[in-house]
Amino acid sequence: MTVKLTINGKDIEAPEGTTVLQAAEMAGISIPRLCDHPHLTPYGGCRLCVVEVAGAPTLQPSCTLPVTQGMVVQTDTPKIAEARKLLLTLLFSERNHFCMYCQMSGGDCELQNAAYGEDMTHWPLQPNWQPYPVDASHKHFVLDHNRCILCRRCVRACGELVGNFTLGVQERGPASILVADLDVPLGQSTCISCGTCVQVCPTGALIDRLSAYRGRETEIQHIKSICAGCSLGCGIDLVVRDNHLLRIDGDWDAPVNEGVLCQKGRFLPLQEERERILTPLVRKAGTLKAATWIEALDRVTDKLKPLIGQNGRGVAALASTRLSVEALHSFKQLFAEKIGSEMVTSIEEGVTTALPGRVAQELGRSFEGNLSALKTADCVFAIGTDLIDSHQLAGFFIKRNLPKGIKLIVVDPNDNDLHELADFSLRPKKGSDYDLLLGLMAETGQMEVKRGEPAQPVDLSKYRPGEVSRTTGIPAEMIRAVAQLLASAKSPAFVYGKGVTRGGFPIVLLALLDLARLVGALDAEHSMILSVKGEANSLAAYQYGLDKTFEIKDQGVVYLALGDDYASARLVRRVERVPFKIVQASYVSPATAIADVVLPVEMWAEEEGHYLNLEGRLQEVHRGLTPPEEVRSHVDILEAIAAQLDFSLDPGWRNELEKRVPPNALMV
Repeated sequence: MTVKLTINGKDIEAPEGTTVLQAAEMAGISIPRLCDHPHLTPYGGCRLCVVEVAGAPTLQPSCTLPVTQGMVVQTDTPKIAEARKLLLTLLFSERNHFCMYCQMSGGDCELQNAAYGEDMTHWPLQPNWQPYPVDASHKHFVLDHNRCILCRRCVRACGELVGNFTLGVQERGPASILVADLDVPLGQSTCISCGTCVQVCPTGALIDRLSAYRGRETEIQHIKSICAGCSLGCGIDLVVRDNHLLRIDGDWDAPVNEGVLCQKGRFLPLQEERERILTPLVRKAGTLKAATWIEALDRVTDKLKPLIGQNGRGVAALASTRLSVEALHSFKQLFAEKIGSEMVTSIEEGVTTALPGRVAQELGRSFEGNLSALKTADCVFAIGTDLIDSHQLAGFFIKRNLPKGIKLIVVDPNDNDLHELADFSLRPKKGSDYDLLLGLMAETGQMEVKRGEPAQPVDLSKYRPGEVSRTTGIPAEMIRAVAQLLASAKSPAFVYGKGVTRGGFPIVLLALLDLARLVGALDAEHSMILSVKGEANSLAAYQYGLDKTFEIKDQGVVYLALGDDYASARLVRRVERVPFKIVQASYVSPATAIADVVLPVEMWAEEEGHYLNLEGRLQEVHRGLTPPEEVRSHVDILEAIAAQLDFSLDPGWRNELEKRVPPNALMV
């Protein structure tokens, strides 16, 4: 239903429930604000967005005022201007806003910009010059209370978007001050370093250490791309100046994360201290020496050419799942199809994808849903995954809804930070997950609220809570309570990880799917099931068949397309005895130290291409930085090798991506 109103003499239609501020923005009418943020619940604290409403005795905050039929609003009158100037005067005089020394001054500060918007050149009230503390205890950012306007954006973002609830406000009136936990230094608090508070701060009260004073908004470039830190595929905004990456912000328009990032996506990529490889290296007399591209490629192709068609045993090839879709496609073509190697796989070896993919192929269809399941569920069943340690944003989606009444069930025999947040924390004996799931199915099947039927023929009479308690170590009463909770949930969701997929046996996953069917989380129309995968392109690697278990037999050459990924010590030990090793890498590492040829390749911020996230969403990455002169892209290197071997690579990566039945319905 739409509502008709008038703003500044302009007739407007807006959906019912829209605020006046939102309606004005939809009509292209700007209203200043400080505490309001489009991704936070309207708060109405700063009162800078006040408007005149016909019939109302006082000015009204537009950010919390819903539109009504026939409403007449004015946003720019002398009365409003006077109120805004007074408000800004009070804000400036309350703390010590020394704009000339602030990194946000000159266009980046919303407080300063609001003052300029009201034609203010000064404020008539002097500050009280009371010094406020500066908290520099955090490793990633600094909190300067002198610049804080108590808008509470950071407090609300920490709770509403992240679900961490670290920040709050202590005391009242002029003594009010932002605090972490029970007033401890930020660096000693429960802060998880996601940096969301820094991104939403409208002033210079919260500034990150790396980008501070290195460029104003008018001097920097914003490049939207995708985070390669894990398989979630969060949208990021690369802040670049003079080919230097100053800061990583969350992209508020990104469908996956809607602006929120974790520490691994926002801060850790900027603290890279590894040594870059800036030129090809070739081993001569036992030592790696700088070489030309011609020399390096000649050495590579001289080793590969005799191995073409040699029963597939001549070369073993591994690729990082951080490579782009295009690079993985070229990699597979060159080594599996052109050279004919039988050992072409990824570093992950399909640990998180092979089992779900196998089940999808057996079912003949995809069975997983998308991340919206975690955002809308009223009960989440997490098994074999720690969403606090990895894939943190998926954990945020759960944590921020806990105060709203969402129930959390965690099944993991190992230490898992989710256990502390769970309504039911189940630590079954290792290897007993299958019995536990069948026990939950048996108990759920006895309830009248059962919504579906299991697909696997299993005699559930053998899995009553008493029997299952003996095999799993979980009390029978808890099994009954969990089953009751799942059965009574209106919108239950299931998320699983390596604890289910690592073994490679489908019985646990199939039992999980049957439990989901029983409680209405999986049917022909929709799925509330999701698995967290590994690196950024784990799902794409699976779709291209790069999910085999890696084995070294009698291969004489190993080719490792590592990129900016890390090679585990175990992987290095497995390949070090191969006579000839070629490593395609961005940084010096133990893997490059044992290589015979090292080919320098772009790191994540220098790449272009596509990534397929854990829910099957295909997204494009954009180059934020220009790579060093002698550094090439993965695709360019693979194509150059193919050309010297008299092969040509087909660029049709998209069609090949869809040939295999995926766990998720691909959104390509």
